Formats: sequence, C-alpha cells, structure tokens
Amino acid sequence: MEYLAAKKIIDECENAAKKEFEKLSEIAFDNQKRVLEAFRNNKISAMHFHGTTGYGYDDVGRDTLAKVFADVFGCESGIVSPLIANGTHALSLALFGLLKRGDELISIAGKPYDTLDEVINGENIGSLRDLGVTYSQADMTKEGDFDWEKIKILLQSQPKVVFIQRSKGYLWRDALSVEKIGQVIAFIRQLSPFSYIIVDNCYGEFTQNKEPSHVGADVIIGSLIKNPGGGLAPTGAYICGKKECIDLIARRFTAPSLGLEVGSYLPGYLPFFQGLFLAPSTVKNALMGNVLAGYVFDRLGFETMPKAGSMPYDIIKSIRFETDKQLISFVQLVQKLSPVDSYVTPEPWDMPGYTHPVVMAAGTFIQGASLELSADGTVREPYVAYFQGGLTYEHCKLALLEIITKLG
Repeated sequence: MEYLAAKKIIDECENAAKKEFEKLSEIAFDNQKRVLEAFRNNKISAMHFHGTTGYGYDDVGRDTLAKVFADVFGCESGIVSPLIANGTHALSLALFGLLKRGDELISIAGKPYDTLDEVINGENIGSLRDLGVTYSQADMTKEGDFDWEKIKILLQSQPKVVFIQRSKGYLWRDALSVEKIGQVIAFIRQLSPFSYIIVDNCYGEFTQNKEPSHVGADVIIGSLIKNPGGGLAPTGAYICGKKECIDLIARRFTAPSLGLEVGSYLPGYLPFFQGLFLAPSTVKNALMGNVLAGYVFDRLGFETMPKAGSMPYDIIKSIRFETDKQLISFVQLVQKLSPVDSYVTPEPWDMPGYTHPVVMAAGTFIQGASLELSADGTVREPYVAYFQGGLTYEHCKLALLEIITKLG
C-alpha cells in the first residue's frame, strides 16, 4: 500500500479512537496522582537512590522502594528487588513461600503462562508437584468469563492458594478487568475464606485506576521490565500484599532466618524509583498504541483481542494469523521497526520454559522489556502474535504506519 493511503487509514483510526484516548488520559491522571502521593508520603530524597554492598543491612533505598510500591498498590508490605530475575521467578517465590507439602493450589483463569506451568507441574525438577503440592484448574468459558460452577466445586476442598492470571498469556482471551477480578475474589471469600488469593498482575499495572489488591487480592506480583518499571528499570520484580504473606514469601526469597533484612545492590535504585514515577504515563502511551492497533488490524482484516473499540486491560494486542509463515513474517517486521537491533532477523527457537518454539521481536533497550514495543508468539496453532508495549505513542503510530504499507 502507498504511504499516503496508509496515512489516511491511521488518521481515520485515530479519529475513531478519540473516546478511548480520553479515557486512558483520565486513568493515567488518577494513577499519576496515586504514585506521586506515595513518593511524598515516604519522603523520597536522593539518599534513597544509592546502593549498598555486602549484606545490605539497613539498605534504606531497598526498604523504601518496597514501601512506595506497597503504597501505590494499596498493600501492607512488599518485596521489590533487582535480585528477582523476572516475573516467573517472583511468582515462583510467592507460591513456594505460601505452599507446603499437602497443600492445594488451584488456578481459576485456566492454564498459567507456559513458564509458570513448569514451576507447578514439572516432573523431577523441584516443582510444586515434586514437593507434594496438589493442583487443579478451572478453564475460562468460551465467552471469556469465569466458570463459576467449576470454581465452586474446586473451592469445596478449601485450597491453600487460589491463583488468578490477569493477562491472557498465550491464550486467546481478553485480559481480566479489575472489576471482574473483584467479583471472583468476593465469590472465593464466601466459599473459602482462608485461602490466599494471588494475582499475576504482569502486563496489567496502571491500565485501570485500581489494581487487584484494591479489590481484595492478598498478593499481587509483576515484573519491573514491564509496566511498573516505566521503561527505565533494568531488571527485577515486585511482590506486594498482606504482611503475613510477604513475611512468608521473604523467607523463601532469602532464607528462613533472614527474610528482608539482607540483600544489597550496588548500582543503586534511581531507575526503579524514576521508572515507577513515569509508569502511569508510559503505560498510557502503550495503551494508546494498543487501541490504535485494534482499529488498524481490523481495517486490514485480521482478528484481534481485545477487539477494535474495546478498552484494554493489559498492554498486549493479540493478532491471529492463518499460517506460521504469516506469524513469523509479522514478528520479523516488528523487529525491523525497533530502535535497537533493527537489522536483526529473529527466528523461532526453543526458549527456556516453553514447550514450543518461540519467535520474538525484541529490539528493546532493556532485554526482553515488554513495555517497549515488541512482539512474540509460539509457533503453534492458533498462530497468534502478541503485539505489545510502546514507550511512546509516536513510536507505536510510526510502526503501525509501516505495517500498513507492508500488509495492506
């Protein structure tokens, strides 16, 4: 397609998205206010940005960063650390911290993300299953709702932990809204009041003006190279929630005798504080790109999730292709539109923790940072690409403009 024709489509799609853009600006304003108040309440100053060495006793930056995150998410306590490798590591810490032999874990939003599935169900690798934790799940309905009857049956055994994955992972469904999560949490509390409720909040932070912890989740977990890192955090993850839960998880994070008393990080915490402060605005940019992409791909004849005109509840736009070649070609195109390694051609590979080859466009400043414009997908049916992130709306718009010229 010619450039001018592609530009016309972009202009028309932007005009169609005005209502969603206005709503996203309102959400970003509310979230920015909450983040600013957390910084002010904790009296953040330059001393909090410095790192420590050795044991890291009295690391004021580490401890205060956790307090700020906890305040932002409406939680009693938190662990925020660059020493946590990624979101899967954080989720694993939480599950191993709260579960012991003979306990039961249930997932009520279907099969967890591929890398976490191994943590739960892997054989002879030190998984929860290997350690004597039982597992059951309730899949989402075809309409994308919870299977309330199945959940009711699973809750009869009073499971120790109920797990909810907010984002869709590699499933064809919408991400869960905070409102829907709040409804199912209230349902769980009625039937199994002593269960710990954990929400995998990855990709969902700041997409609405509330988080799952504001509607009753005991623990929420996410990666800092996604939404809450604001594009600046170079690594790490957070675990926030009720103090009793965080205390148990902290003993798994370090050692039962140490908890959160130790853990140094010499480079310092400036990018983590600054990234969190920028996160509401950066996430808004990514969501505006998500909304625009919905209209664009709809015009090009592709099925997307969420559909064009829908408000997104995470930073991922799922796009369904007919063949593996289409999927791989699209991901390779996104790589060419990236600011880093644009000259590289990604190929499918056996990525650790995945059961099928993965093709990934990740021309990002922070390796694997999903808040930056990127795309990936498992090379299996259905052939779905997960188009995500965007530090600036302008980058999203430029990328979509070129995608139209190539695919239109």
